[in-house]
Amino acid sequence: MSQLVLPIVECAGDARSLGNQQGEQLRERIGAFIEQRLTAFGEYSRERGGPSVDQFLEAGARCLRVYEQWDPEGAAENAGIAEAAGVSAEALYGSTNMTDVRDVLLLPPPAADEGCTSLLVPKARSRSGEVLVGQTWDLNPTDLEFVVAVHRRPKNGPETWSVTVAGALSLTGMSALGVAVGTTNIKTRRSRVGVGYLSLLHRAIRAGSAAEAREWVTSAPRAAAHTYWLADSAGATELECDPATVVERRADTQPLARTNHCLADELRAAEGEAPSPSSQKRLSRAQAALASAPQDVASLQELMRDRSDGVDSINRYTEDAQGTTTNACLIAIPATRQLWACRGPADRGEWRELKFES
Repeated sequence: MSQLVLPIVECAGDARSLGNQQGEQLRERIGAFIEQRLTAFGEYSRERGGPSVDQFLEAGARCLRVYEQWDPEGAAENAGIAEAAGVSAEALYGSTNMTDVRDVLLLPPPAADEGCTSLLVPKARSRSGEVLVGQTWDLNPTDLEFVVAVHRRPKNGPETWSVTVAGALSLTGMSALGVAVGTTNIKTRRSRVGVGYLSLLHRAIRAGSAAEAREWVTSAPRAAAHTYWLADSAGATELECDPATVVERRADTQPLARTNHCLADELRAAEGEAPSPSSQKRLSRAQAALASAPQDVASLQELMRDRSDGVDSINRYTEDAQGTTTNACLIAIPATRQLWACRGPADRGEWRELKFES
């Protein structure tokens, strides 16, 4: 089987121009991505007697209005993407932040959106003596064909690399300042109209440090529940968040792993559902592996390839028929500004080093 290739998108300039260049290069993919996301939402919601696609788009538009006030520069980039791709900024924002916008309207069942495993390794547990971070990003199998790496060289702010989907703002990646970011999905019953998770990550990756990125995430009018990991050469932090609550953990001396269920009592009380077997098994597997020995890039890649728990493994395949697949993997060393990523599962994608120019 040939390995999946990670497409590269290059862009430079001010925020609107950055967006225009992405929209021009990805025009067909963006249109197809929005169509499949809206179709999937419509089918899902109709089966449950839920809101219409028009109601979803209206909720997305309301979230976009909040985002435009919170981060005008990021919103201008979103508008530039939409403009060049020939789609509405509202449809693009709602579709790329689908899990958050949907949760505002209709909390999904426990099996939905299962995936994502994040790995934070402190200096003391890294073979290089430097902070080491990474994650698998798992979501809809139909998203796999839209995964891209975006290399931004903005007129103002740091150069960034992120792995995301066509038309979306930053998802998981790192800046030339060595600020690395990522996320896993969790669910609580406190979603509201607010800033979507990709928007938070897009602002965090432009921060001057992980500490500044933390301030952006914790002070934001967040729409829904997620965990966010933020790292630089000094250390790595995980924020377990929903719109009402933030619980912080630091990987100062011991590694941290995270999957897709709440750990903090404050959020578990609002979770409203038991953790899935997949999320529990992946967390247990990742914690044991990180605790077993000092880690490096090769060992994290090996962990991301793990299939020991079958369909509940860290490495997710489309043919598992679990409603999710590993869409991408990423590993970063902030101190040396080294970044590697692949499209698809860790054993099926071609790993590429994403290099900075500045």
